[in-house]
Amino acid sequence: PVRLGFLRGCINSHWSLDPHDLRPLAGKSAIDVGCGAGLMCEPLARLGADVTGVDAAAENVAVATKHAAGQGLSINYVAGDVADLGAQFDLVCSMEVIEHVTSPAAFLSALSSRMAPGGLMLLSTPNRTGLSQLAMIGLGEGLGAIPKGTHDWNKFLTPDELEAFAQAAGLRVVDRKGIAFSLSSGFHLSDDMSLNYLMALVQG
Repeated sequence: PVRLGFLRGCINSHWSLDPHDLRPLAGKSAIDVGCGAGLMCEPLARLGADVTGVDAAAENVAVATKHAAGQGLSINYVAGDVADLGAQFDLVCSMEVIEHVTSPAAFLSALSSRMAPGGLMLLSTPNRTGLSQLAMIGLGEGLGAIPKGTHDWNKFLTPDELEAFAQAAGLRVVDRKGIAFSLSSGFHLSDDMSLNYLMALVQG
């Protein structure tokens, strides 16, 4: 819900959409890179987008395809690499993926090449801080909420590092927000980016 809230605000602003429209992405194409089991693809489809989900793991694509069919959603899932796709998309999303790739620069370049003219890109990733190390690796992996070995803290990117990679790929940051946690509010959007953050980018 936190990521979707950020997404909705960004698409409303970028395309001057009606915030009350239930299908604001109707007529637009979207891709979720590193889609996993389709947690982002399905909401994008419900918002009206023509959605493609791509993931390197064929087993993830199989699970996502089956779940979407059970929900009555038409989503094009592809097992493979985003760099191998030829199409371009109005909205390019990649959530919690860039911290796992070998080359963030090459990954962002591949994402940028998939953006249609006038498109929008949304990314999320953990920050490389002591808090993220404690929360995601010490507690998350240590207590079994996240499979051990999922993350390499040294590959986490700070917001400034990610922005520098983005600029090198011909992208410009138009918004960024943190995902923070409190006992009273749970996970929520915040100016505090020390745990995890979201970034919206456009070409140029």
